[in-house]
Amino acid sequence: MPGTNLTREEAQTRAATLAVESYTVDLALTTSETTFASTTTLRFTCSEPGTDTFADLVDATVHEITLNGVAIDPATAYSDSRIALTGLAAENELVVRADCTYSRTGEGLHRFVDPADGRVYLYSQFEVPDARRVFTTFEQPDLKSVFTFNVTAPEHWKVVSNAATPEPRPVGEGTAVWNFPATERMSTYITALVAGEYHAVFDTYRGKHGEIPLGHYCRQSLVEHLDVDELVLLTKQGFEFFEDAFDFPYPFGKYDQLYVPEYNMGAMENAGCVTLRDEYLPRSRQPRSFYEFRCSVILHEMAHMWFGDLVTMKWWDDLWLNESFAEWACYHAAVEATSYDESWTGFTNARKQTGYRQDQLPSTHPIAADNYDLQAVEVNFDMITYAKGASVLKQLVAWVGLEPFLAGLRQYFKDHAFGNSEFADLLAALEASSGRELDGWAKEWLQTAGVNTLTPEFELAEDGTYSSFAVRQTASAEQPALRRHRLGIGLYDEVDGRLVRRTYLETDVVGERTEVAEAVGAAQPDLLLLNDQDLAYAKIRLDERSLATLLGGLGRLDDSLARALCWGAAWDMTRDAELSASAFVDLVLGSIADETDAFGLSVIPRYAAMAVNSFTAPENREAVRARWERGLRGLLSSAEPGSDHQLTFVRALAGAAHSDAVLAELEGLLDGSVSIDGLEVDTDLRWTLVGALARAGRADGERIDAELARDTTISGQERAAAAKAARPTAAAKAEAWEMAMVRDDVPNETQRSVVLAFHQHGQDDVLEPYVEAYLDAAETIWDEKGTQRASTALEFMFPKPLASGWLLERVDRWLATTTANPAAQRYVREGRAEVARYLAGQARDAQE
Repeated sequence: MPGTNLTREEAQTRAATLAVESYTVDLALTTSETTFASTTTLRFTCSEPGTDTFADLVDATVHEITLNGVAIDPATAYSDSRIALTGLAAENELVVRADCTYSRTGEGLHRFVDPADGRVYLYSQFEVPDARRVFTTFEQPDLKSVFTFNVTAPEHWKVVSNAATPEPRPVGEGTAVWNFPATERMSTYITALVAGEYHAVFDTYRGKHGEIPLGHYCRQSLVEHLDVDELVLLTKQGFEFFEDAFDFPYPFGKYDQLYVPEYNMGAMENAGCVTLRDEYLPRSRQPRSFYEFRCSVILHEMAHMWFGDLVTMKWWDDLWLNESFAEWACYHAAVEATSYDESWTGFTNARKQTGYRQDQLPSTHPIAADNYDLQAVEVNFDMITYAKGASVLKQLVAWVGLEPFLAGLRQYFKDHAFGNSEFADLLAALEASSGRELDGWAKEWLQTAGVNTLTPEFELAEDGTYSSFAVRQTASAEQPALRRHRLGIGLYDEVDGRLVRRTYLETDVVGERTEVAEAVGAAQPDLLLLNDQDLAYAKIRLDERSLATLLGGLGRLDDSLARALCWGAAWDMTRDAELSASAFVDLVLGSIADETDAFGLSVIPRYAAMAVNSFTAPENREAVRARWERGLRGLLSSAEPGSDHQLTFVRALAGAAHSDAVLAELEGLLDGSVSIDGLEVDTDLRWTLVGALARAGRADGERIDAELARDTTISGQERAAAAKAARPTAAAKAEAWEMAMVRDDVPNETQRSVVLAFHQHGQDDVLEPYVEAYLDAAETIWDEKGTQRASTALEFMFPKPLASGWLLERVDRWLATTTANPAAQRYVREGRAEVARYLAGQARDAQE
């Protein structure tokens, strides 16, 4: 039985015979706290009258089905999330009246009651295939249509959808109806409904193509945190940039951005009705990296209005096109149009690293994945789609030139507006605008998996100059493809205590070995940096002299992007067991105080913490942990009061705290007996301290509940659940396991908080029993809990802190005999691969 799955072949068959003229969706949000009434009138044509097809509807109680005026028995027609439709006419009208279920998992129509004030908030999340949880659909991206929503809700609510919000029409008993106008043509997955007691602020963007009404929405309890002036500024900067760059007016009339609770994703590009997680409205102080990332999210979703919403892929094989393009565009726009003009450095330090990691897991796949059905789409919706895809597009821009690239996009939007396309259509437009043959590039970059490693190879003459110079390209045995790379090469010398670039070369690397004649005769630099300017998607290696230069102080390198590449190279070498974890920790402690890039400052201490806990040899670990804790305490002491460095270091210190002295200091910060000049111990920092003390066994349930009494918000509830899960007791782990893996009544973000806190380093005794429990759960959890809960649990509940040979052996036995869903097996294989990497790193560190 297909269930909620849909194959590419089924979608192609349906699209070949059907054309959808319109949807009219009547929703009543006043019938129950657990369900809502949904009536869909779907008008469509069929090119082969007499044929059969099906419509999609998930988790519904169907009361009536009528096809072309003839009633159909729901008991026989509705089964397995599908409505069977037989004997179609040339023109058809399907009417389905049903009750659908509110979600607590962030899929479909999510319902949230704010514990801060009891107010109710709803929002939809439909990507990839979840509009069918709210109304009857043909759930595939290439059956676009226009949608008319009529929504009955309490009259004091705000109700927002893709089309302009109408004045509500009162219908008695405190309810009203919002009759929205028809939308532009769009796919089901970018339709949207947001309703509830939202606060709203309005503005208008006036640009070269006219006016765009703007709305910003949030919960009432977050109004004081809605920094609307900054959000409006970024929105206007984005529209000005994109309308000019794409030479195409914004296509959806108005533009609302709604900050919603318990959101699974960062944001979603619903046409004209963008939803974003409301953690982007921080209640406590955040570093600049937080706001830089928020900027990228806002611009990412805006870019989707053209790429994804205006022009949409025919099937999810080209999902990467949507996400990779929006990812590249948001960083490009941030650099060109906002104050976050070094965003590509942040991308290199943080986002790109997630792509490298994903691409080295056994589940890696080509950017253009073979998404043969919806289940494949759901597991391939990962950082290869986002970070690697954006990196490869950045390289393509360098290959063809920015202006030809944009010219191709402009023509592409004009040719396919409000329709569907395939990658071949975009490639043809880019070839026409650039004059370059791109089919070969596409095959090697989009249809193969894995990341290459680029290593300098050279010989020195007696005078210290290069007598030969080449770049060696390698690939893993599992993913052996070698590719063309546009590569910058920087030669840096130490001058007056700074590392200064003397020479920059740019070349094309092809095949196993590429000679670089331009480098011959140049004096060997103190730092030789491959991929300078970060044009290529590849890991880079540092020669012995360059590595020694970095270990002597990376802060001497003034260029933030060059530093990011050096940080990345050192971290890659650590993960690949070529640099000891101890040496990487020393590099971070010696240089992080000088880091100026917001993302570098935020994420590099996290890499170091991972090196301490997972890559150090067991016999070295206690000494390195002590050095890391001591070093962070010194960095905190010397940080400028009130600076991002200070905030970063106190957070990192909380994560590293294990000695009695430091734990006592954290307790003092919490109770006010200890203060640090410039450091405000606000709500979020208090929870960070409570979590650290809970992990160390110095905050029990009563202490955590006392903190929760100070912060009764949903964020407080999530942080309290995480702190309780982190405690090193058998009882705490048992309670957390129930919340994470068994219960269905735990909201999605609370479950996620528990899952992320469950495994803590140094708690082996209480965690070891959950190895078998995890493997037992993995057999059935995908089918029992659904995609969202199962994927979260399987990824983050894998017992990585117990990295050992016996764990690998046990997991291998499970993999050899399991009948679990292939998606579940994927997450287990990924966890196993990470543990194997940890053990290799530990072996390398043992050589120190």
